[in-house]
Amino acid sequence: MSESPLVVLVDGSSYLFRAFHALPPLTNSQGQPTGVTYGVVNMLRRLERDYPDAHIAVVFDAKGPTFRHDAFADYKANRPPMPPELAVQIGPTLELVRALGLPLLVIDGVEADDVIGTLARRAASRGEQVLISTADKDLAQLVDGRVRLVNTMSNTVLDVAGVREKFGVPPELIADFLALTGDTVDNIPGVPKVGPKTAAKWLTDYGSLDGVIAHAGDIGGKVGENLRATLEQLPLYLDLATVRCDVPLDIDPDNLNRGAPDVDTLRRLFTELEFRSWLKELDGGSVGGQALAAADTAVLQAPAVAAAQVIDREAYETVLDEAALERWCERLAAADEFSFDLETDRLDAITAQIVGLSFAVAPGEAAYVPVGHDYPGAPEQLARDAVLARLKPLLEADTPRKIGQGFKFDCTVLARYGITPAGPAFDTMLESYVLDSTASRHDMDTLSARHLGHATITFKDVAGSGKNQLTFNQVDIETATRYAAEDADVTLRLHRHFWPQIEAAPELRRVFEQIEMPLLPVLSRIERHGVLIDAALLRTQSGELAAAMQRLEAEAHELAGHPFNLGSPLQIQQVLYEEQKLPVLGRTPTKQPSTAEDVLQELALHYPLPRVILEHRGLSKLRSTYTDKLPQQVNPATGRVHTSYHQAVASTGRLSSSDPNLQNIPVRTAEGRRIRQAFIAPPGCVLLSADYSQIELRIMAHLSGDEGLVEAFARGLDVHRATAGEIFGLAPDAVSGEQRRAAKAINFGLIYGMSAFGLAQQLGIDRGAAQRYVDQYFERYPGVRAYMDATRAAARERGYVQTVYGRRLYLPDIRAGNNQRRQYAERTAINAPMQGTAADLIKLAMIRIDRWLHDNGQPARMIMQVHDELVFELPAERAEAVRAQVTALMTADNPLTVPLEVETGVGLNWDEAH
Repeated sequence: MSESPLVVLVDGSSYLFRAFHALPPLTNSQGQPTGVTYGVVNMLRRLERDYPDAHIAVVFDAKGPTFRHDAFADYKANRPPMPPELAVQIGPTLELVRALGLPLLVIDGVEADDVIGTLARRAASRGEQVLISTADKDLAQLVDGRVRLVNTMSNTVLDVAGVREKFGVPPELIADFLALTGDTVDNIPGVPKVGPKTAAKWLTDYGSLDGVIAHAGDIGGKVGENLRATLEQLPLYLDLATVRCDVPLDIDPDNLNRGAPDVDTLRRLFTELEFRSWLKELDGGSVGGQALAAADTAVLQAPAVAAAQVIDREAYETVLDEAALERWCERLAAADEFSFDLETDRLDAITAQIVGLSFAVAPGEAAYVPVGHDYPGAPEQLARDAVLARLKPLLEADTPRKIGQGFKFDCTVLARYGITPAGPAFDTMLESYVLDSTASRHDMDTLSARHLGHATITFKDVAGSGKNQLTFNQVDIETATRYAAEDADVTLRLHRHFWPQIEAAPELRRVFEQIEMPLLPVLSRIERHGVLIDAALLRTQSGELAAAMQRLEAEAHELAGHPFNLGSPLQIQQVLYEEQKLPVLGRTPTKQPSTAEDVLQELALHYPLPRVILEHRGLSKLRSTYTDKLPQQVNPATGRVHTSYHQAVASTGRLSSSDPNLQNIPVRTAEGRRIRQAFIAPPGCVLLSADYSQIELRIMAHLSGDEGLVEAFARGLDVHRATAGEIFGLAPDAVSGEQRRAAKAINFGLIYGMSAFGLAQQLGIDRGAAQRYVDQYFERYPGVRAYMDATRAAARERGYVQTVYGRRLYLPDIRAGNNQRRQYAERTAINAPMQGTAADLIKLAMIRIDRWLHDNGQPARMIMQVHDELVFELPAERAEAVRAQVTALMTADNPLTVPLEVETGVGLNWDEAH
């Protein structure tokens, strides 16, 4: 900074949460939480010491709504309630800030960001230098020649160049950037599937958000569709993301002067909170930031250090010769466990080449073995094949136990080199997921920051970003060592943080050891084998879809009376509401008539044009996502499509997939079935589909114990017909098709929390009739209502629900004051045990089936998992034998009080088999 006057503005709310997540859960002898207060005050004292002559203010958010809540009702709506152990520390923290003599600002109706923005602009306009202490990316938009950000946790300062390097755009485009990417913390939705790289590219190409909006029609693919579908919301998102710099404030930056410490209050608080070193310092006559106890300084400099995770990257070893490799192999062999990680030249595990390997045997004791760095001037390295041959016995032995983070990727890569790791015993991503699937993302960088208080080196840090990003083989070995060895080191530390918590909860340990870890190599094998597709058929269908879309477009133009862009929400809005005067059934956050899918679906029940628009949208999505894209995803090395399955994404325990996403190919439409026809068996083989029948209803019968439902399944009745008979007072064989359809809608709808209003919409009946159906259902199945009431009550008491196997789903909004958030959490509480138990059942079936296929040398291969369905590829002559065994294994070890049933089919393609 220059010598001009300095103003330091502290984002106090950011400090609160950083201290809460970074510091250990400190308490005084009375059990009162004190860690947050200690961390916040420590960071403030550090700023006082570093900037003794600066004007300073500590700014906190006030309680209650702001103008952003008025503009957008869901603003910050996804934030969980503040943890009680944090909430009780806010009062003492604010009292201590005042007692230290620091100016404290809490402005009703105004967010801290806007107070900071206003003060920063006022100070900068007078030529003063401003330093904003925060970890909030929103405030990067304030950076200019006189305003910079400092993150005291990572000791990094962001100036204009730093903002551009970190985000890919200059400070003046940060609000535009956030409008596109969204902000999960503030619940600003953004454009679906638009991440930082895409947003930065668009803003670079088109200059601003207005430029992106103006060129929305030029952007192709699914992401272009998402942009066009969000156009009418983007001005609101920009407004929400923009920090206000014109808040009426009575205080001026030059008046932010520190007062004398209130020694009596400090002594009382230090005594109550048992901050003994500070109390001793106070009694010695020194307060404020001018004298710091040495024991406190480490915490003050970086709160993460208080969690005892001091990581020295310079201590890592680079292994470049055989003697060093042998020495490390001996250390690995002697250890009880070690962490292991691969570095590769790409993220596609099917084709990736190993560039290096890292491992750690104890915290801080890690090494990196480069084997494939080929940049000009790279030092000589050990041969890849020789290194792998030496490590193979260690990796394939049951002991030592191996620890990884996202180990499925490593298993898939190693399999191509003829190595099948035993176990692995632990995966920290899955440990975090089993402990709390909803807490955060489960990638290593996030987990390290959250649980170790340590900011890791990111791939972007070592390889750059954008079109000039290096592949890892081009990264210099010294830098690569710090990055790769840190990965192994942090992984080991995370395991030692998570594992005692899992060990302390037997049901979670069972989920981890019997379901998630054994499934990891199963998924690796499925991914490696891949699935064969008929690319020519898909290209033909793509042309058919294009023709159908043209016909629908022409029909829509005829219904509207003129041409318009079916991809433009603004034009659709004008045609439907201004020209055709259709009723407005929903509005956008900016109060404009909505063209969202659920609104158009309701309009389509009564008007032809919305129906045509929806059909066009559906075909466009199928074409861009599947018929155009799948042929491009065929791996040239295998001739197959290799999806990636994700264990730690869906909070309920279900698997998800990507590249391609196999979970969303529709099965109930002719077009979706045509896509499934392109998933084919090779010559001489067939596909076998095995699908659990009505699995979630069966789980509901088990969990509720309702006699009527349990009996229907026990007797093998058509449960929808049986339900209709109960509701309408008829014998099952007298139930009409319409009555069965209503019962089916109720059976499935109640699982997903459908209201009488939703049922009325689905069945096309009035709300009163739908409510009578629901009432009759609960009269006939009282156990279901009792289960729902009991589950909601238990969830409110415990904060989570469980599957039959003990998997937990935490519900942070179950006690929320906001009715909408609380009701959603209650619906989730009812549904999650069913979805989660179904996920556990099929995962266990996959493990049993994979073991049977592997142990018995069966020629069949498991090639896909989609919801409650498994798909196999096998010789045609083995179809009946494999069908029988798969059915037996999927229904084995049934924990439910009702029988499990599996529907199977065989065909030359997926559609025939399903």
